Amino acid sequence: MRLILALALAFAFAGVIAQEARMPTLASLGKPAEIRKAANGETVHYFPQLPWGHRSYAARYNSSGKLISYEQILTEKNIAKVVKDKTKKSEVRDLLGPPWQPETYPLSKITMWTYPMKIAGDPNPKWFVVQMTPDGVVRDTKLMNDPQFDQPWGFRRR
Repeated sequence: MRLILALALAFAFAGVIAQEARMPTLASLGKPAEIRKAANGETVHYFPQLPWGHRSYAARYNSSGKLISYEQILTEKNIAKVVKDKTKKSEVRDLLGPPWQPETYPLSKITMWTYPMKIAGDPNPKWFVVQMTPDGVVRDTKLMNDPQFDQPWGFRRR
């Protein structure tokens, strides 16, 4: 009986992983949340699935409107391109798309953008937080566990 239960759970878990790995079709994503023009004449359509989807998709079109790429952009590779004291606000937006919770603090004038995401091999959802000063330059970044995540098996760090 235990073997059957273990196999059933393994198959269910494998199905969830396979479903998460599949890219949705552009048609299923609906209307883009944001469209940005790139310097090279391309147009990028952003489809964030935030905060609970932990993914954001970008569809790139050339100047004649032909789809040239479609990808999930909230990746470790992309967040590594966000460099403190170097990357500009517009570059973050082009790279990662619209943030989930953009906030500007009135006294300090600091802007913070939050990108809920997942890291391969880590079961805990993450937040990639980007802090920018009024001059539009990234001053700090942090990859942290999603504070809203409540682990289903009941363990919580205190």
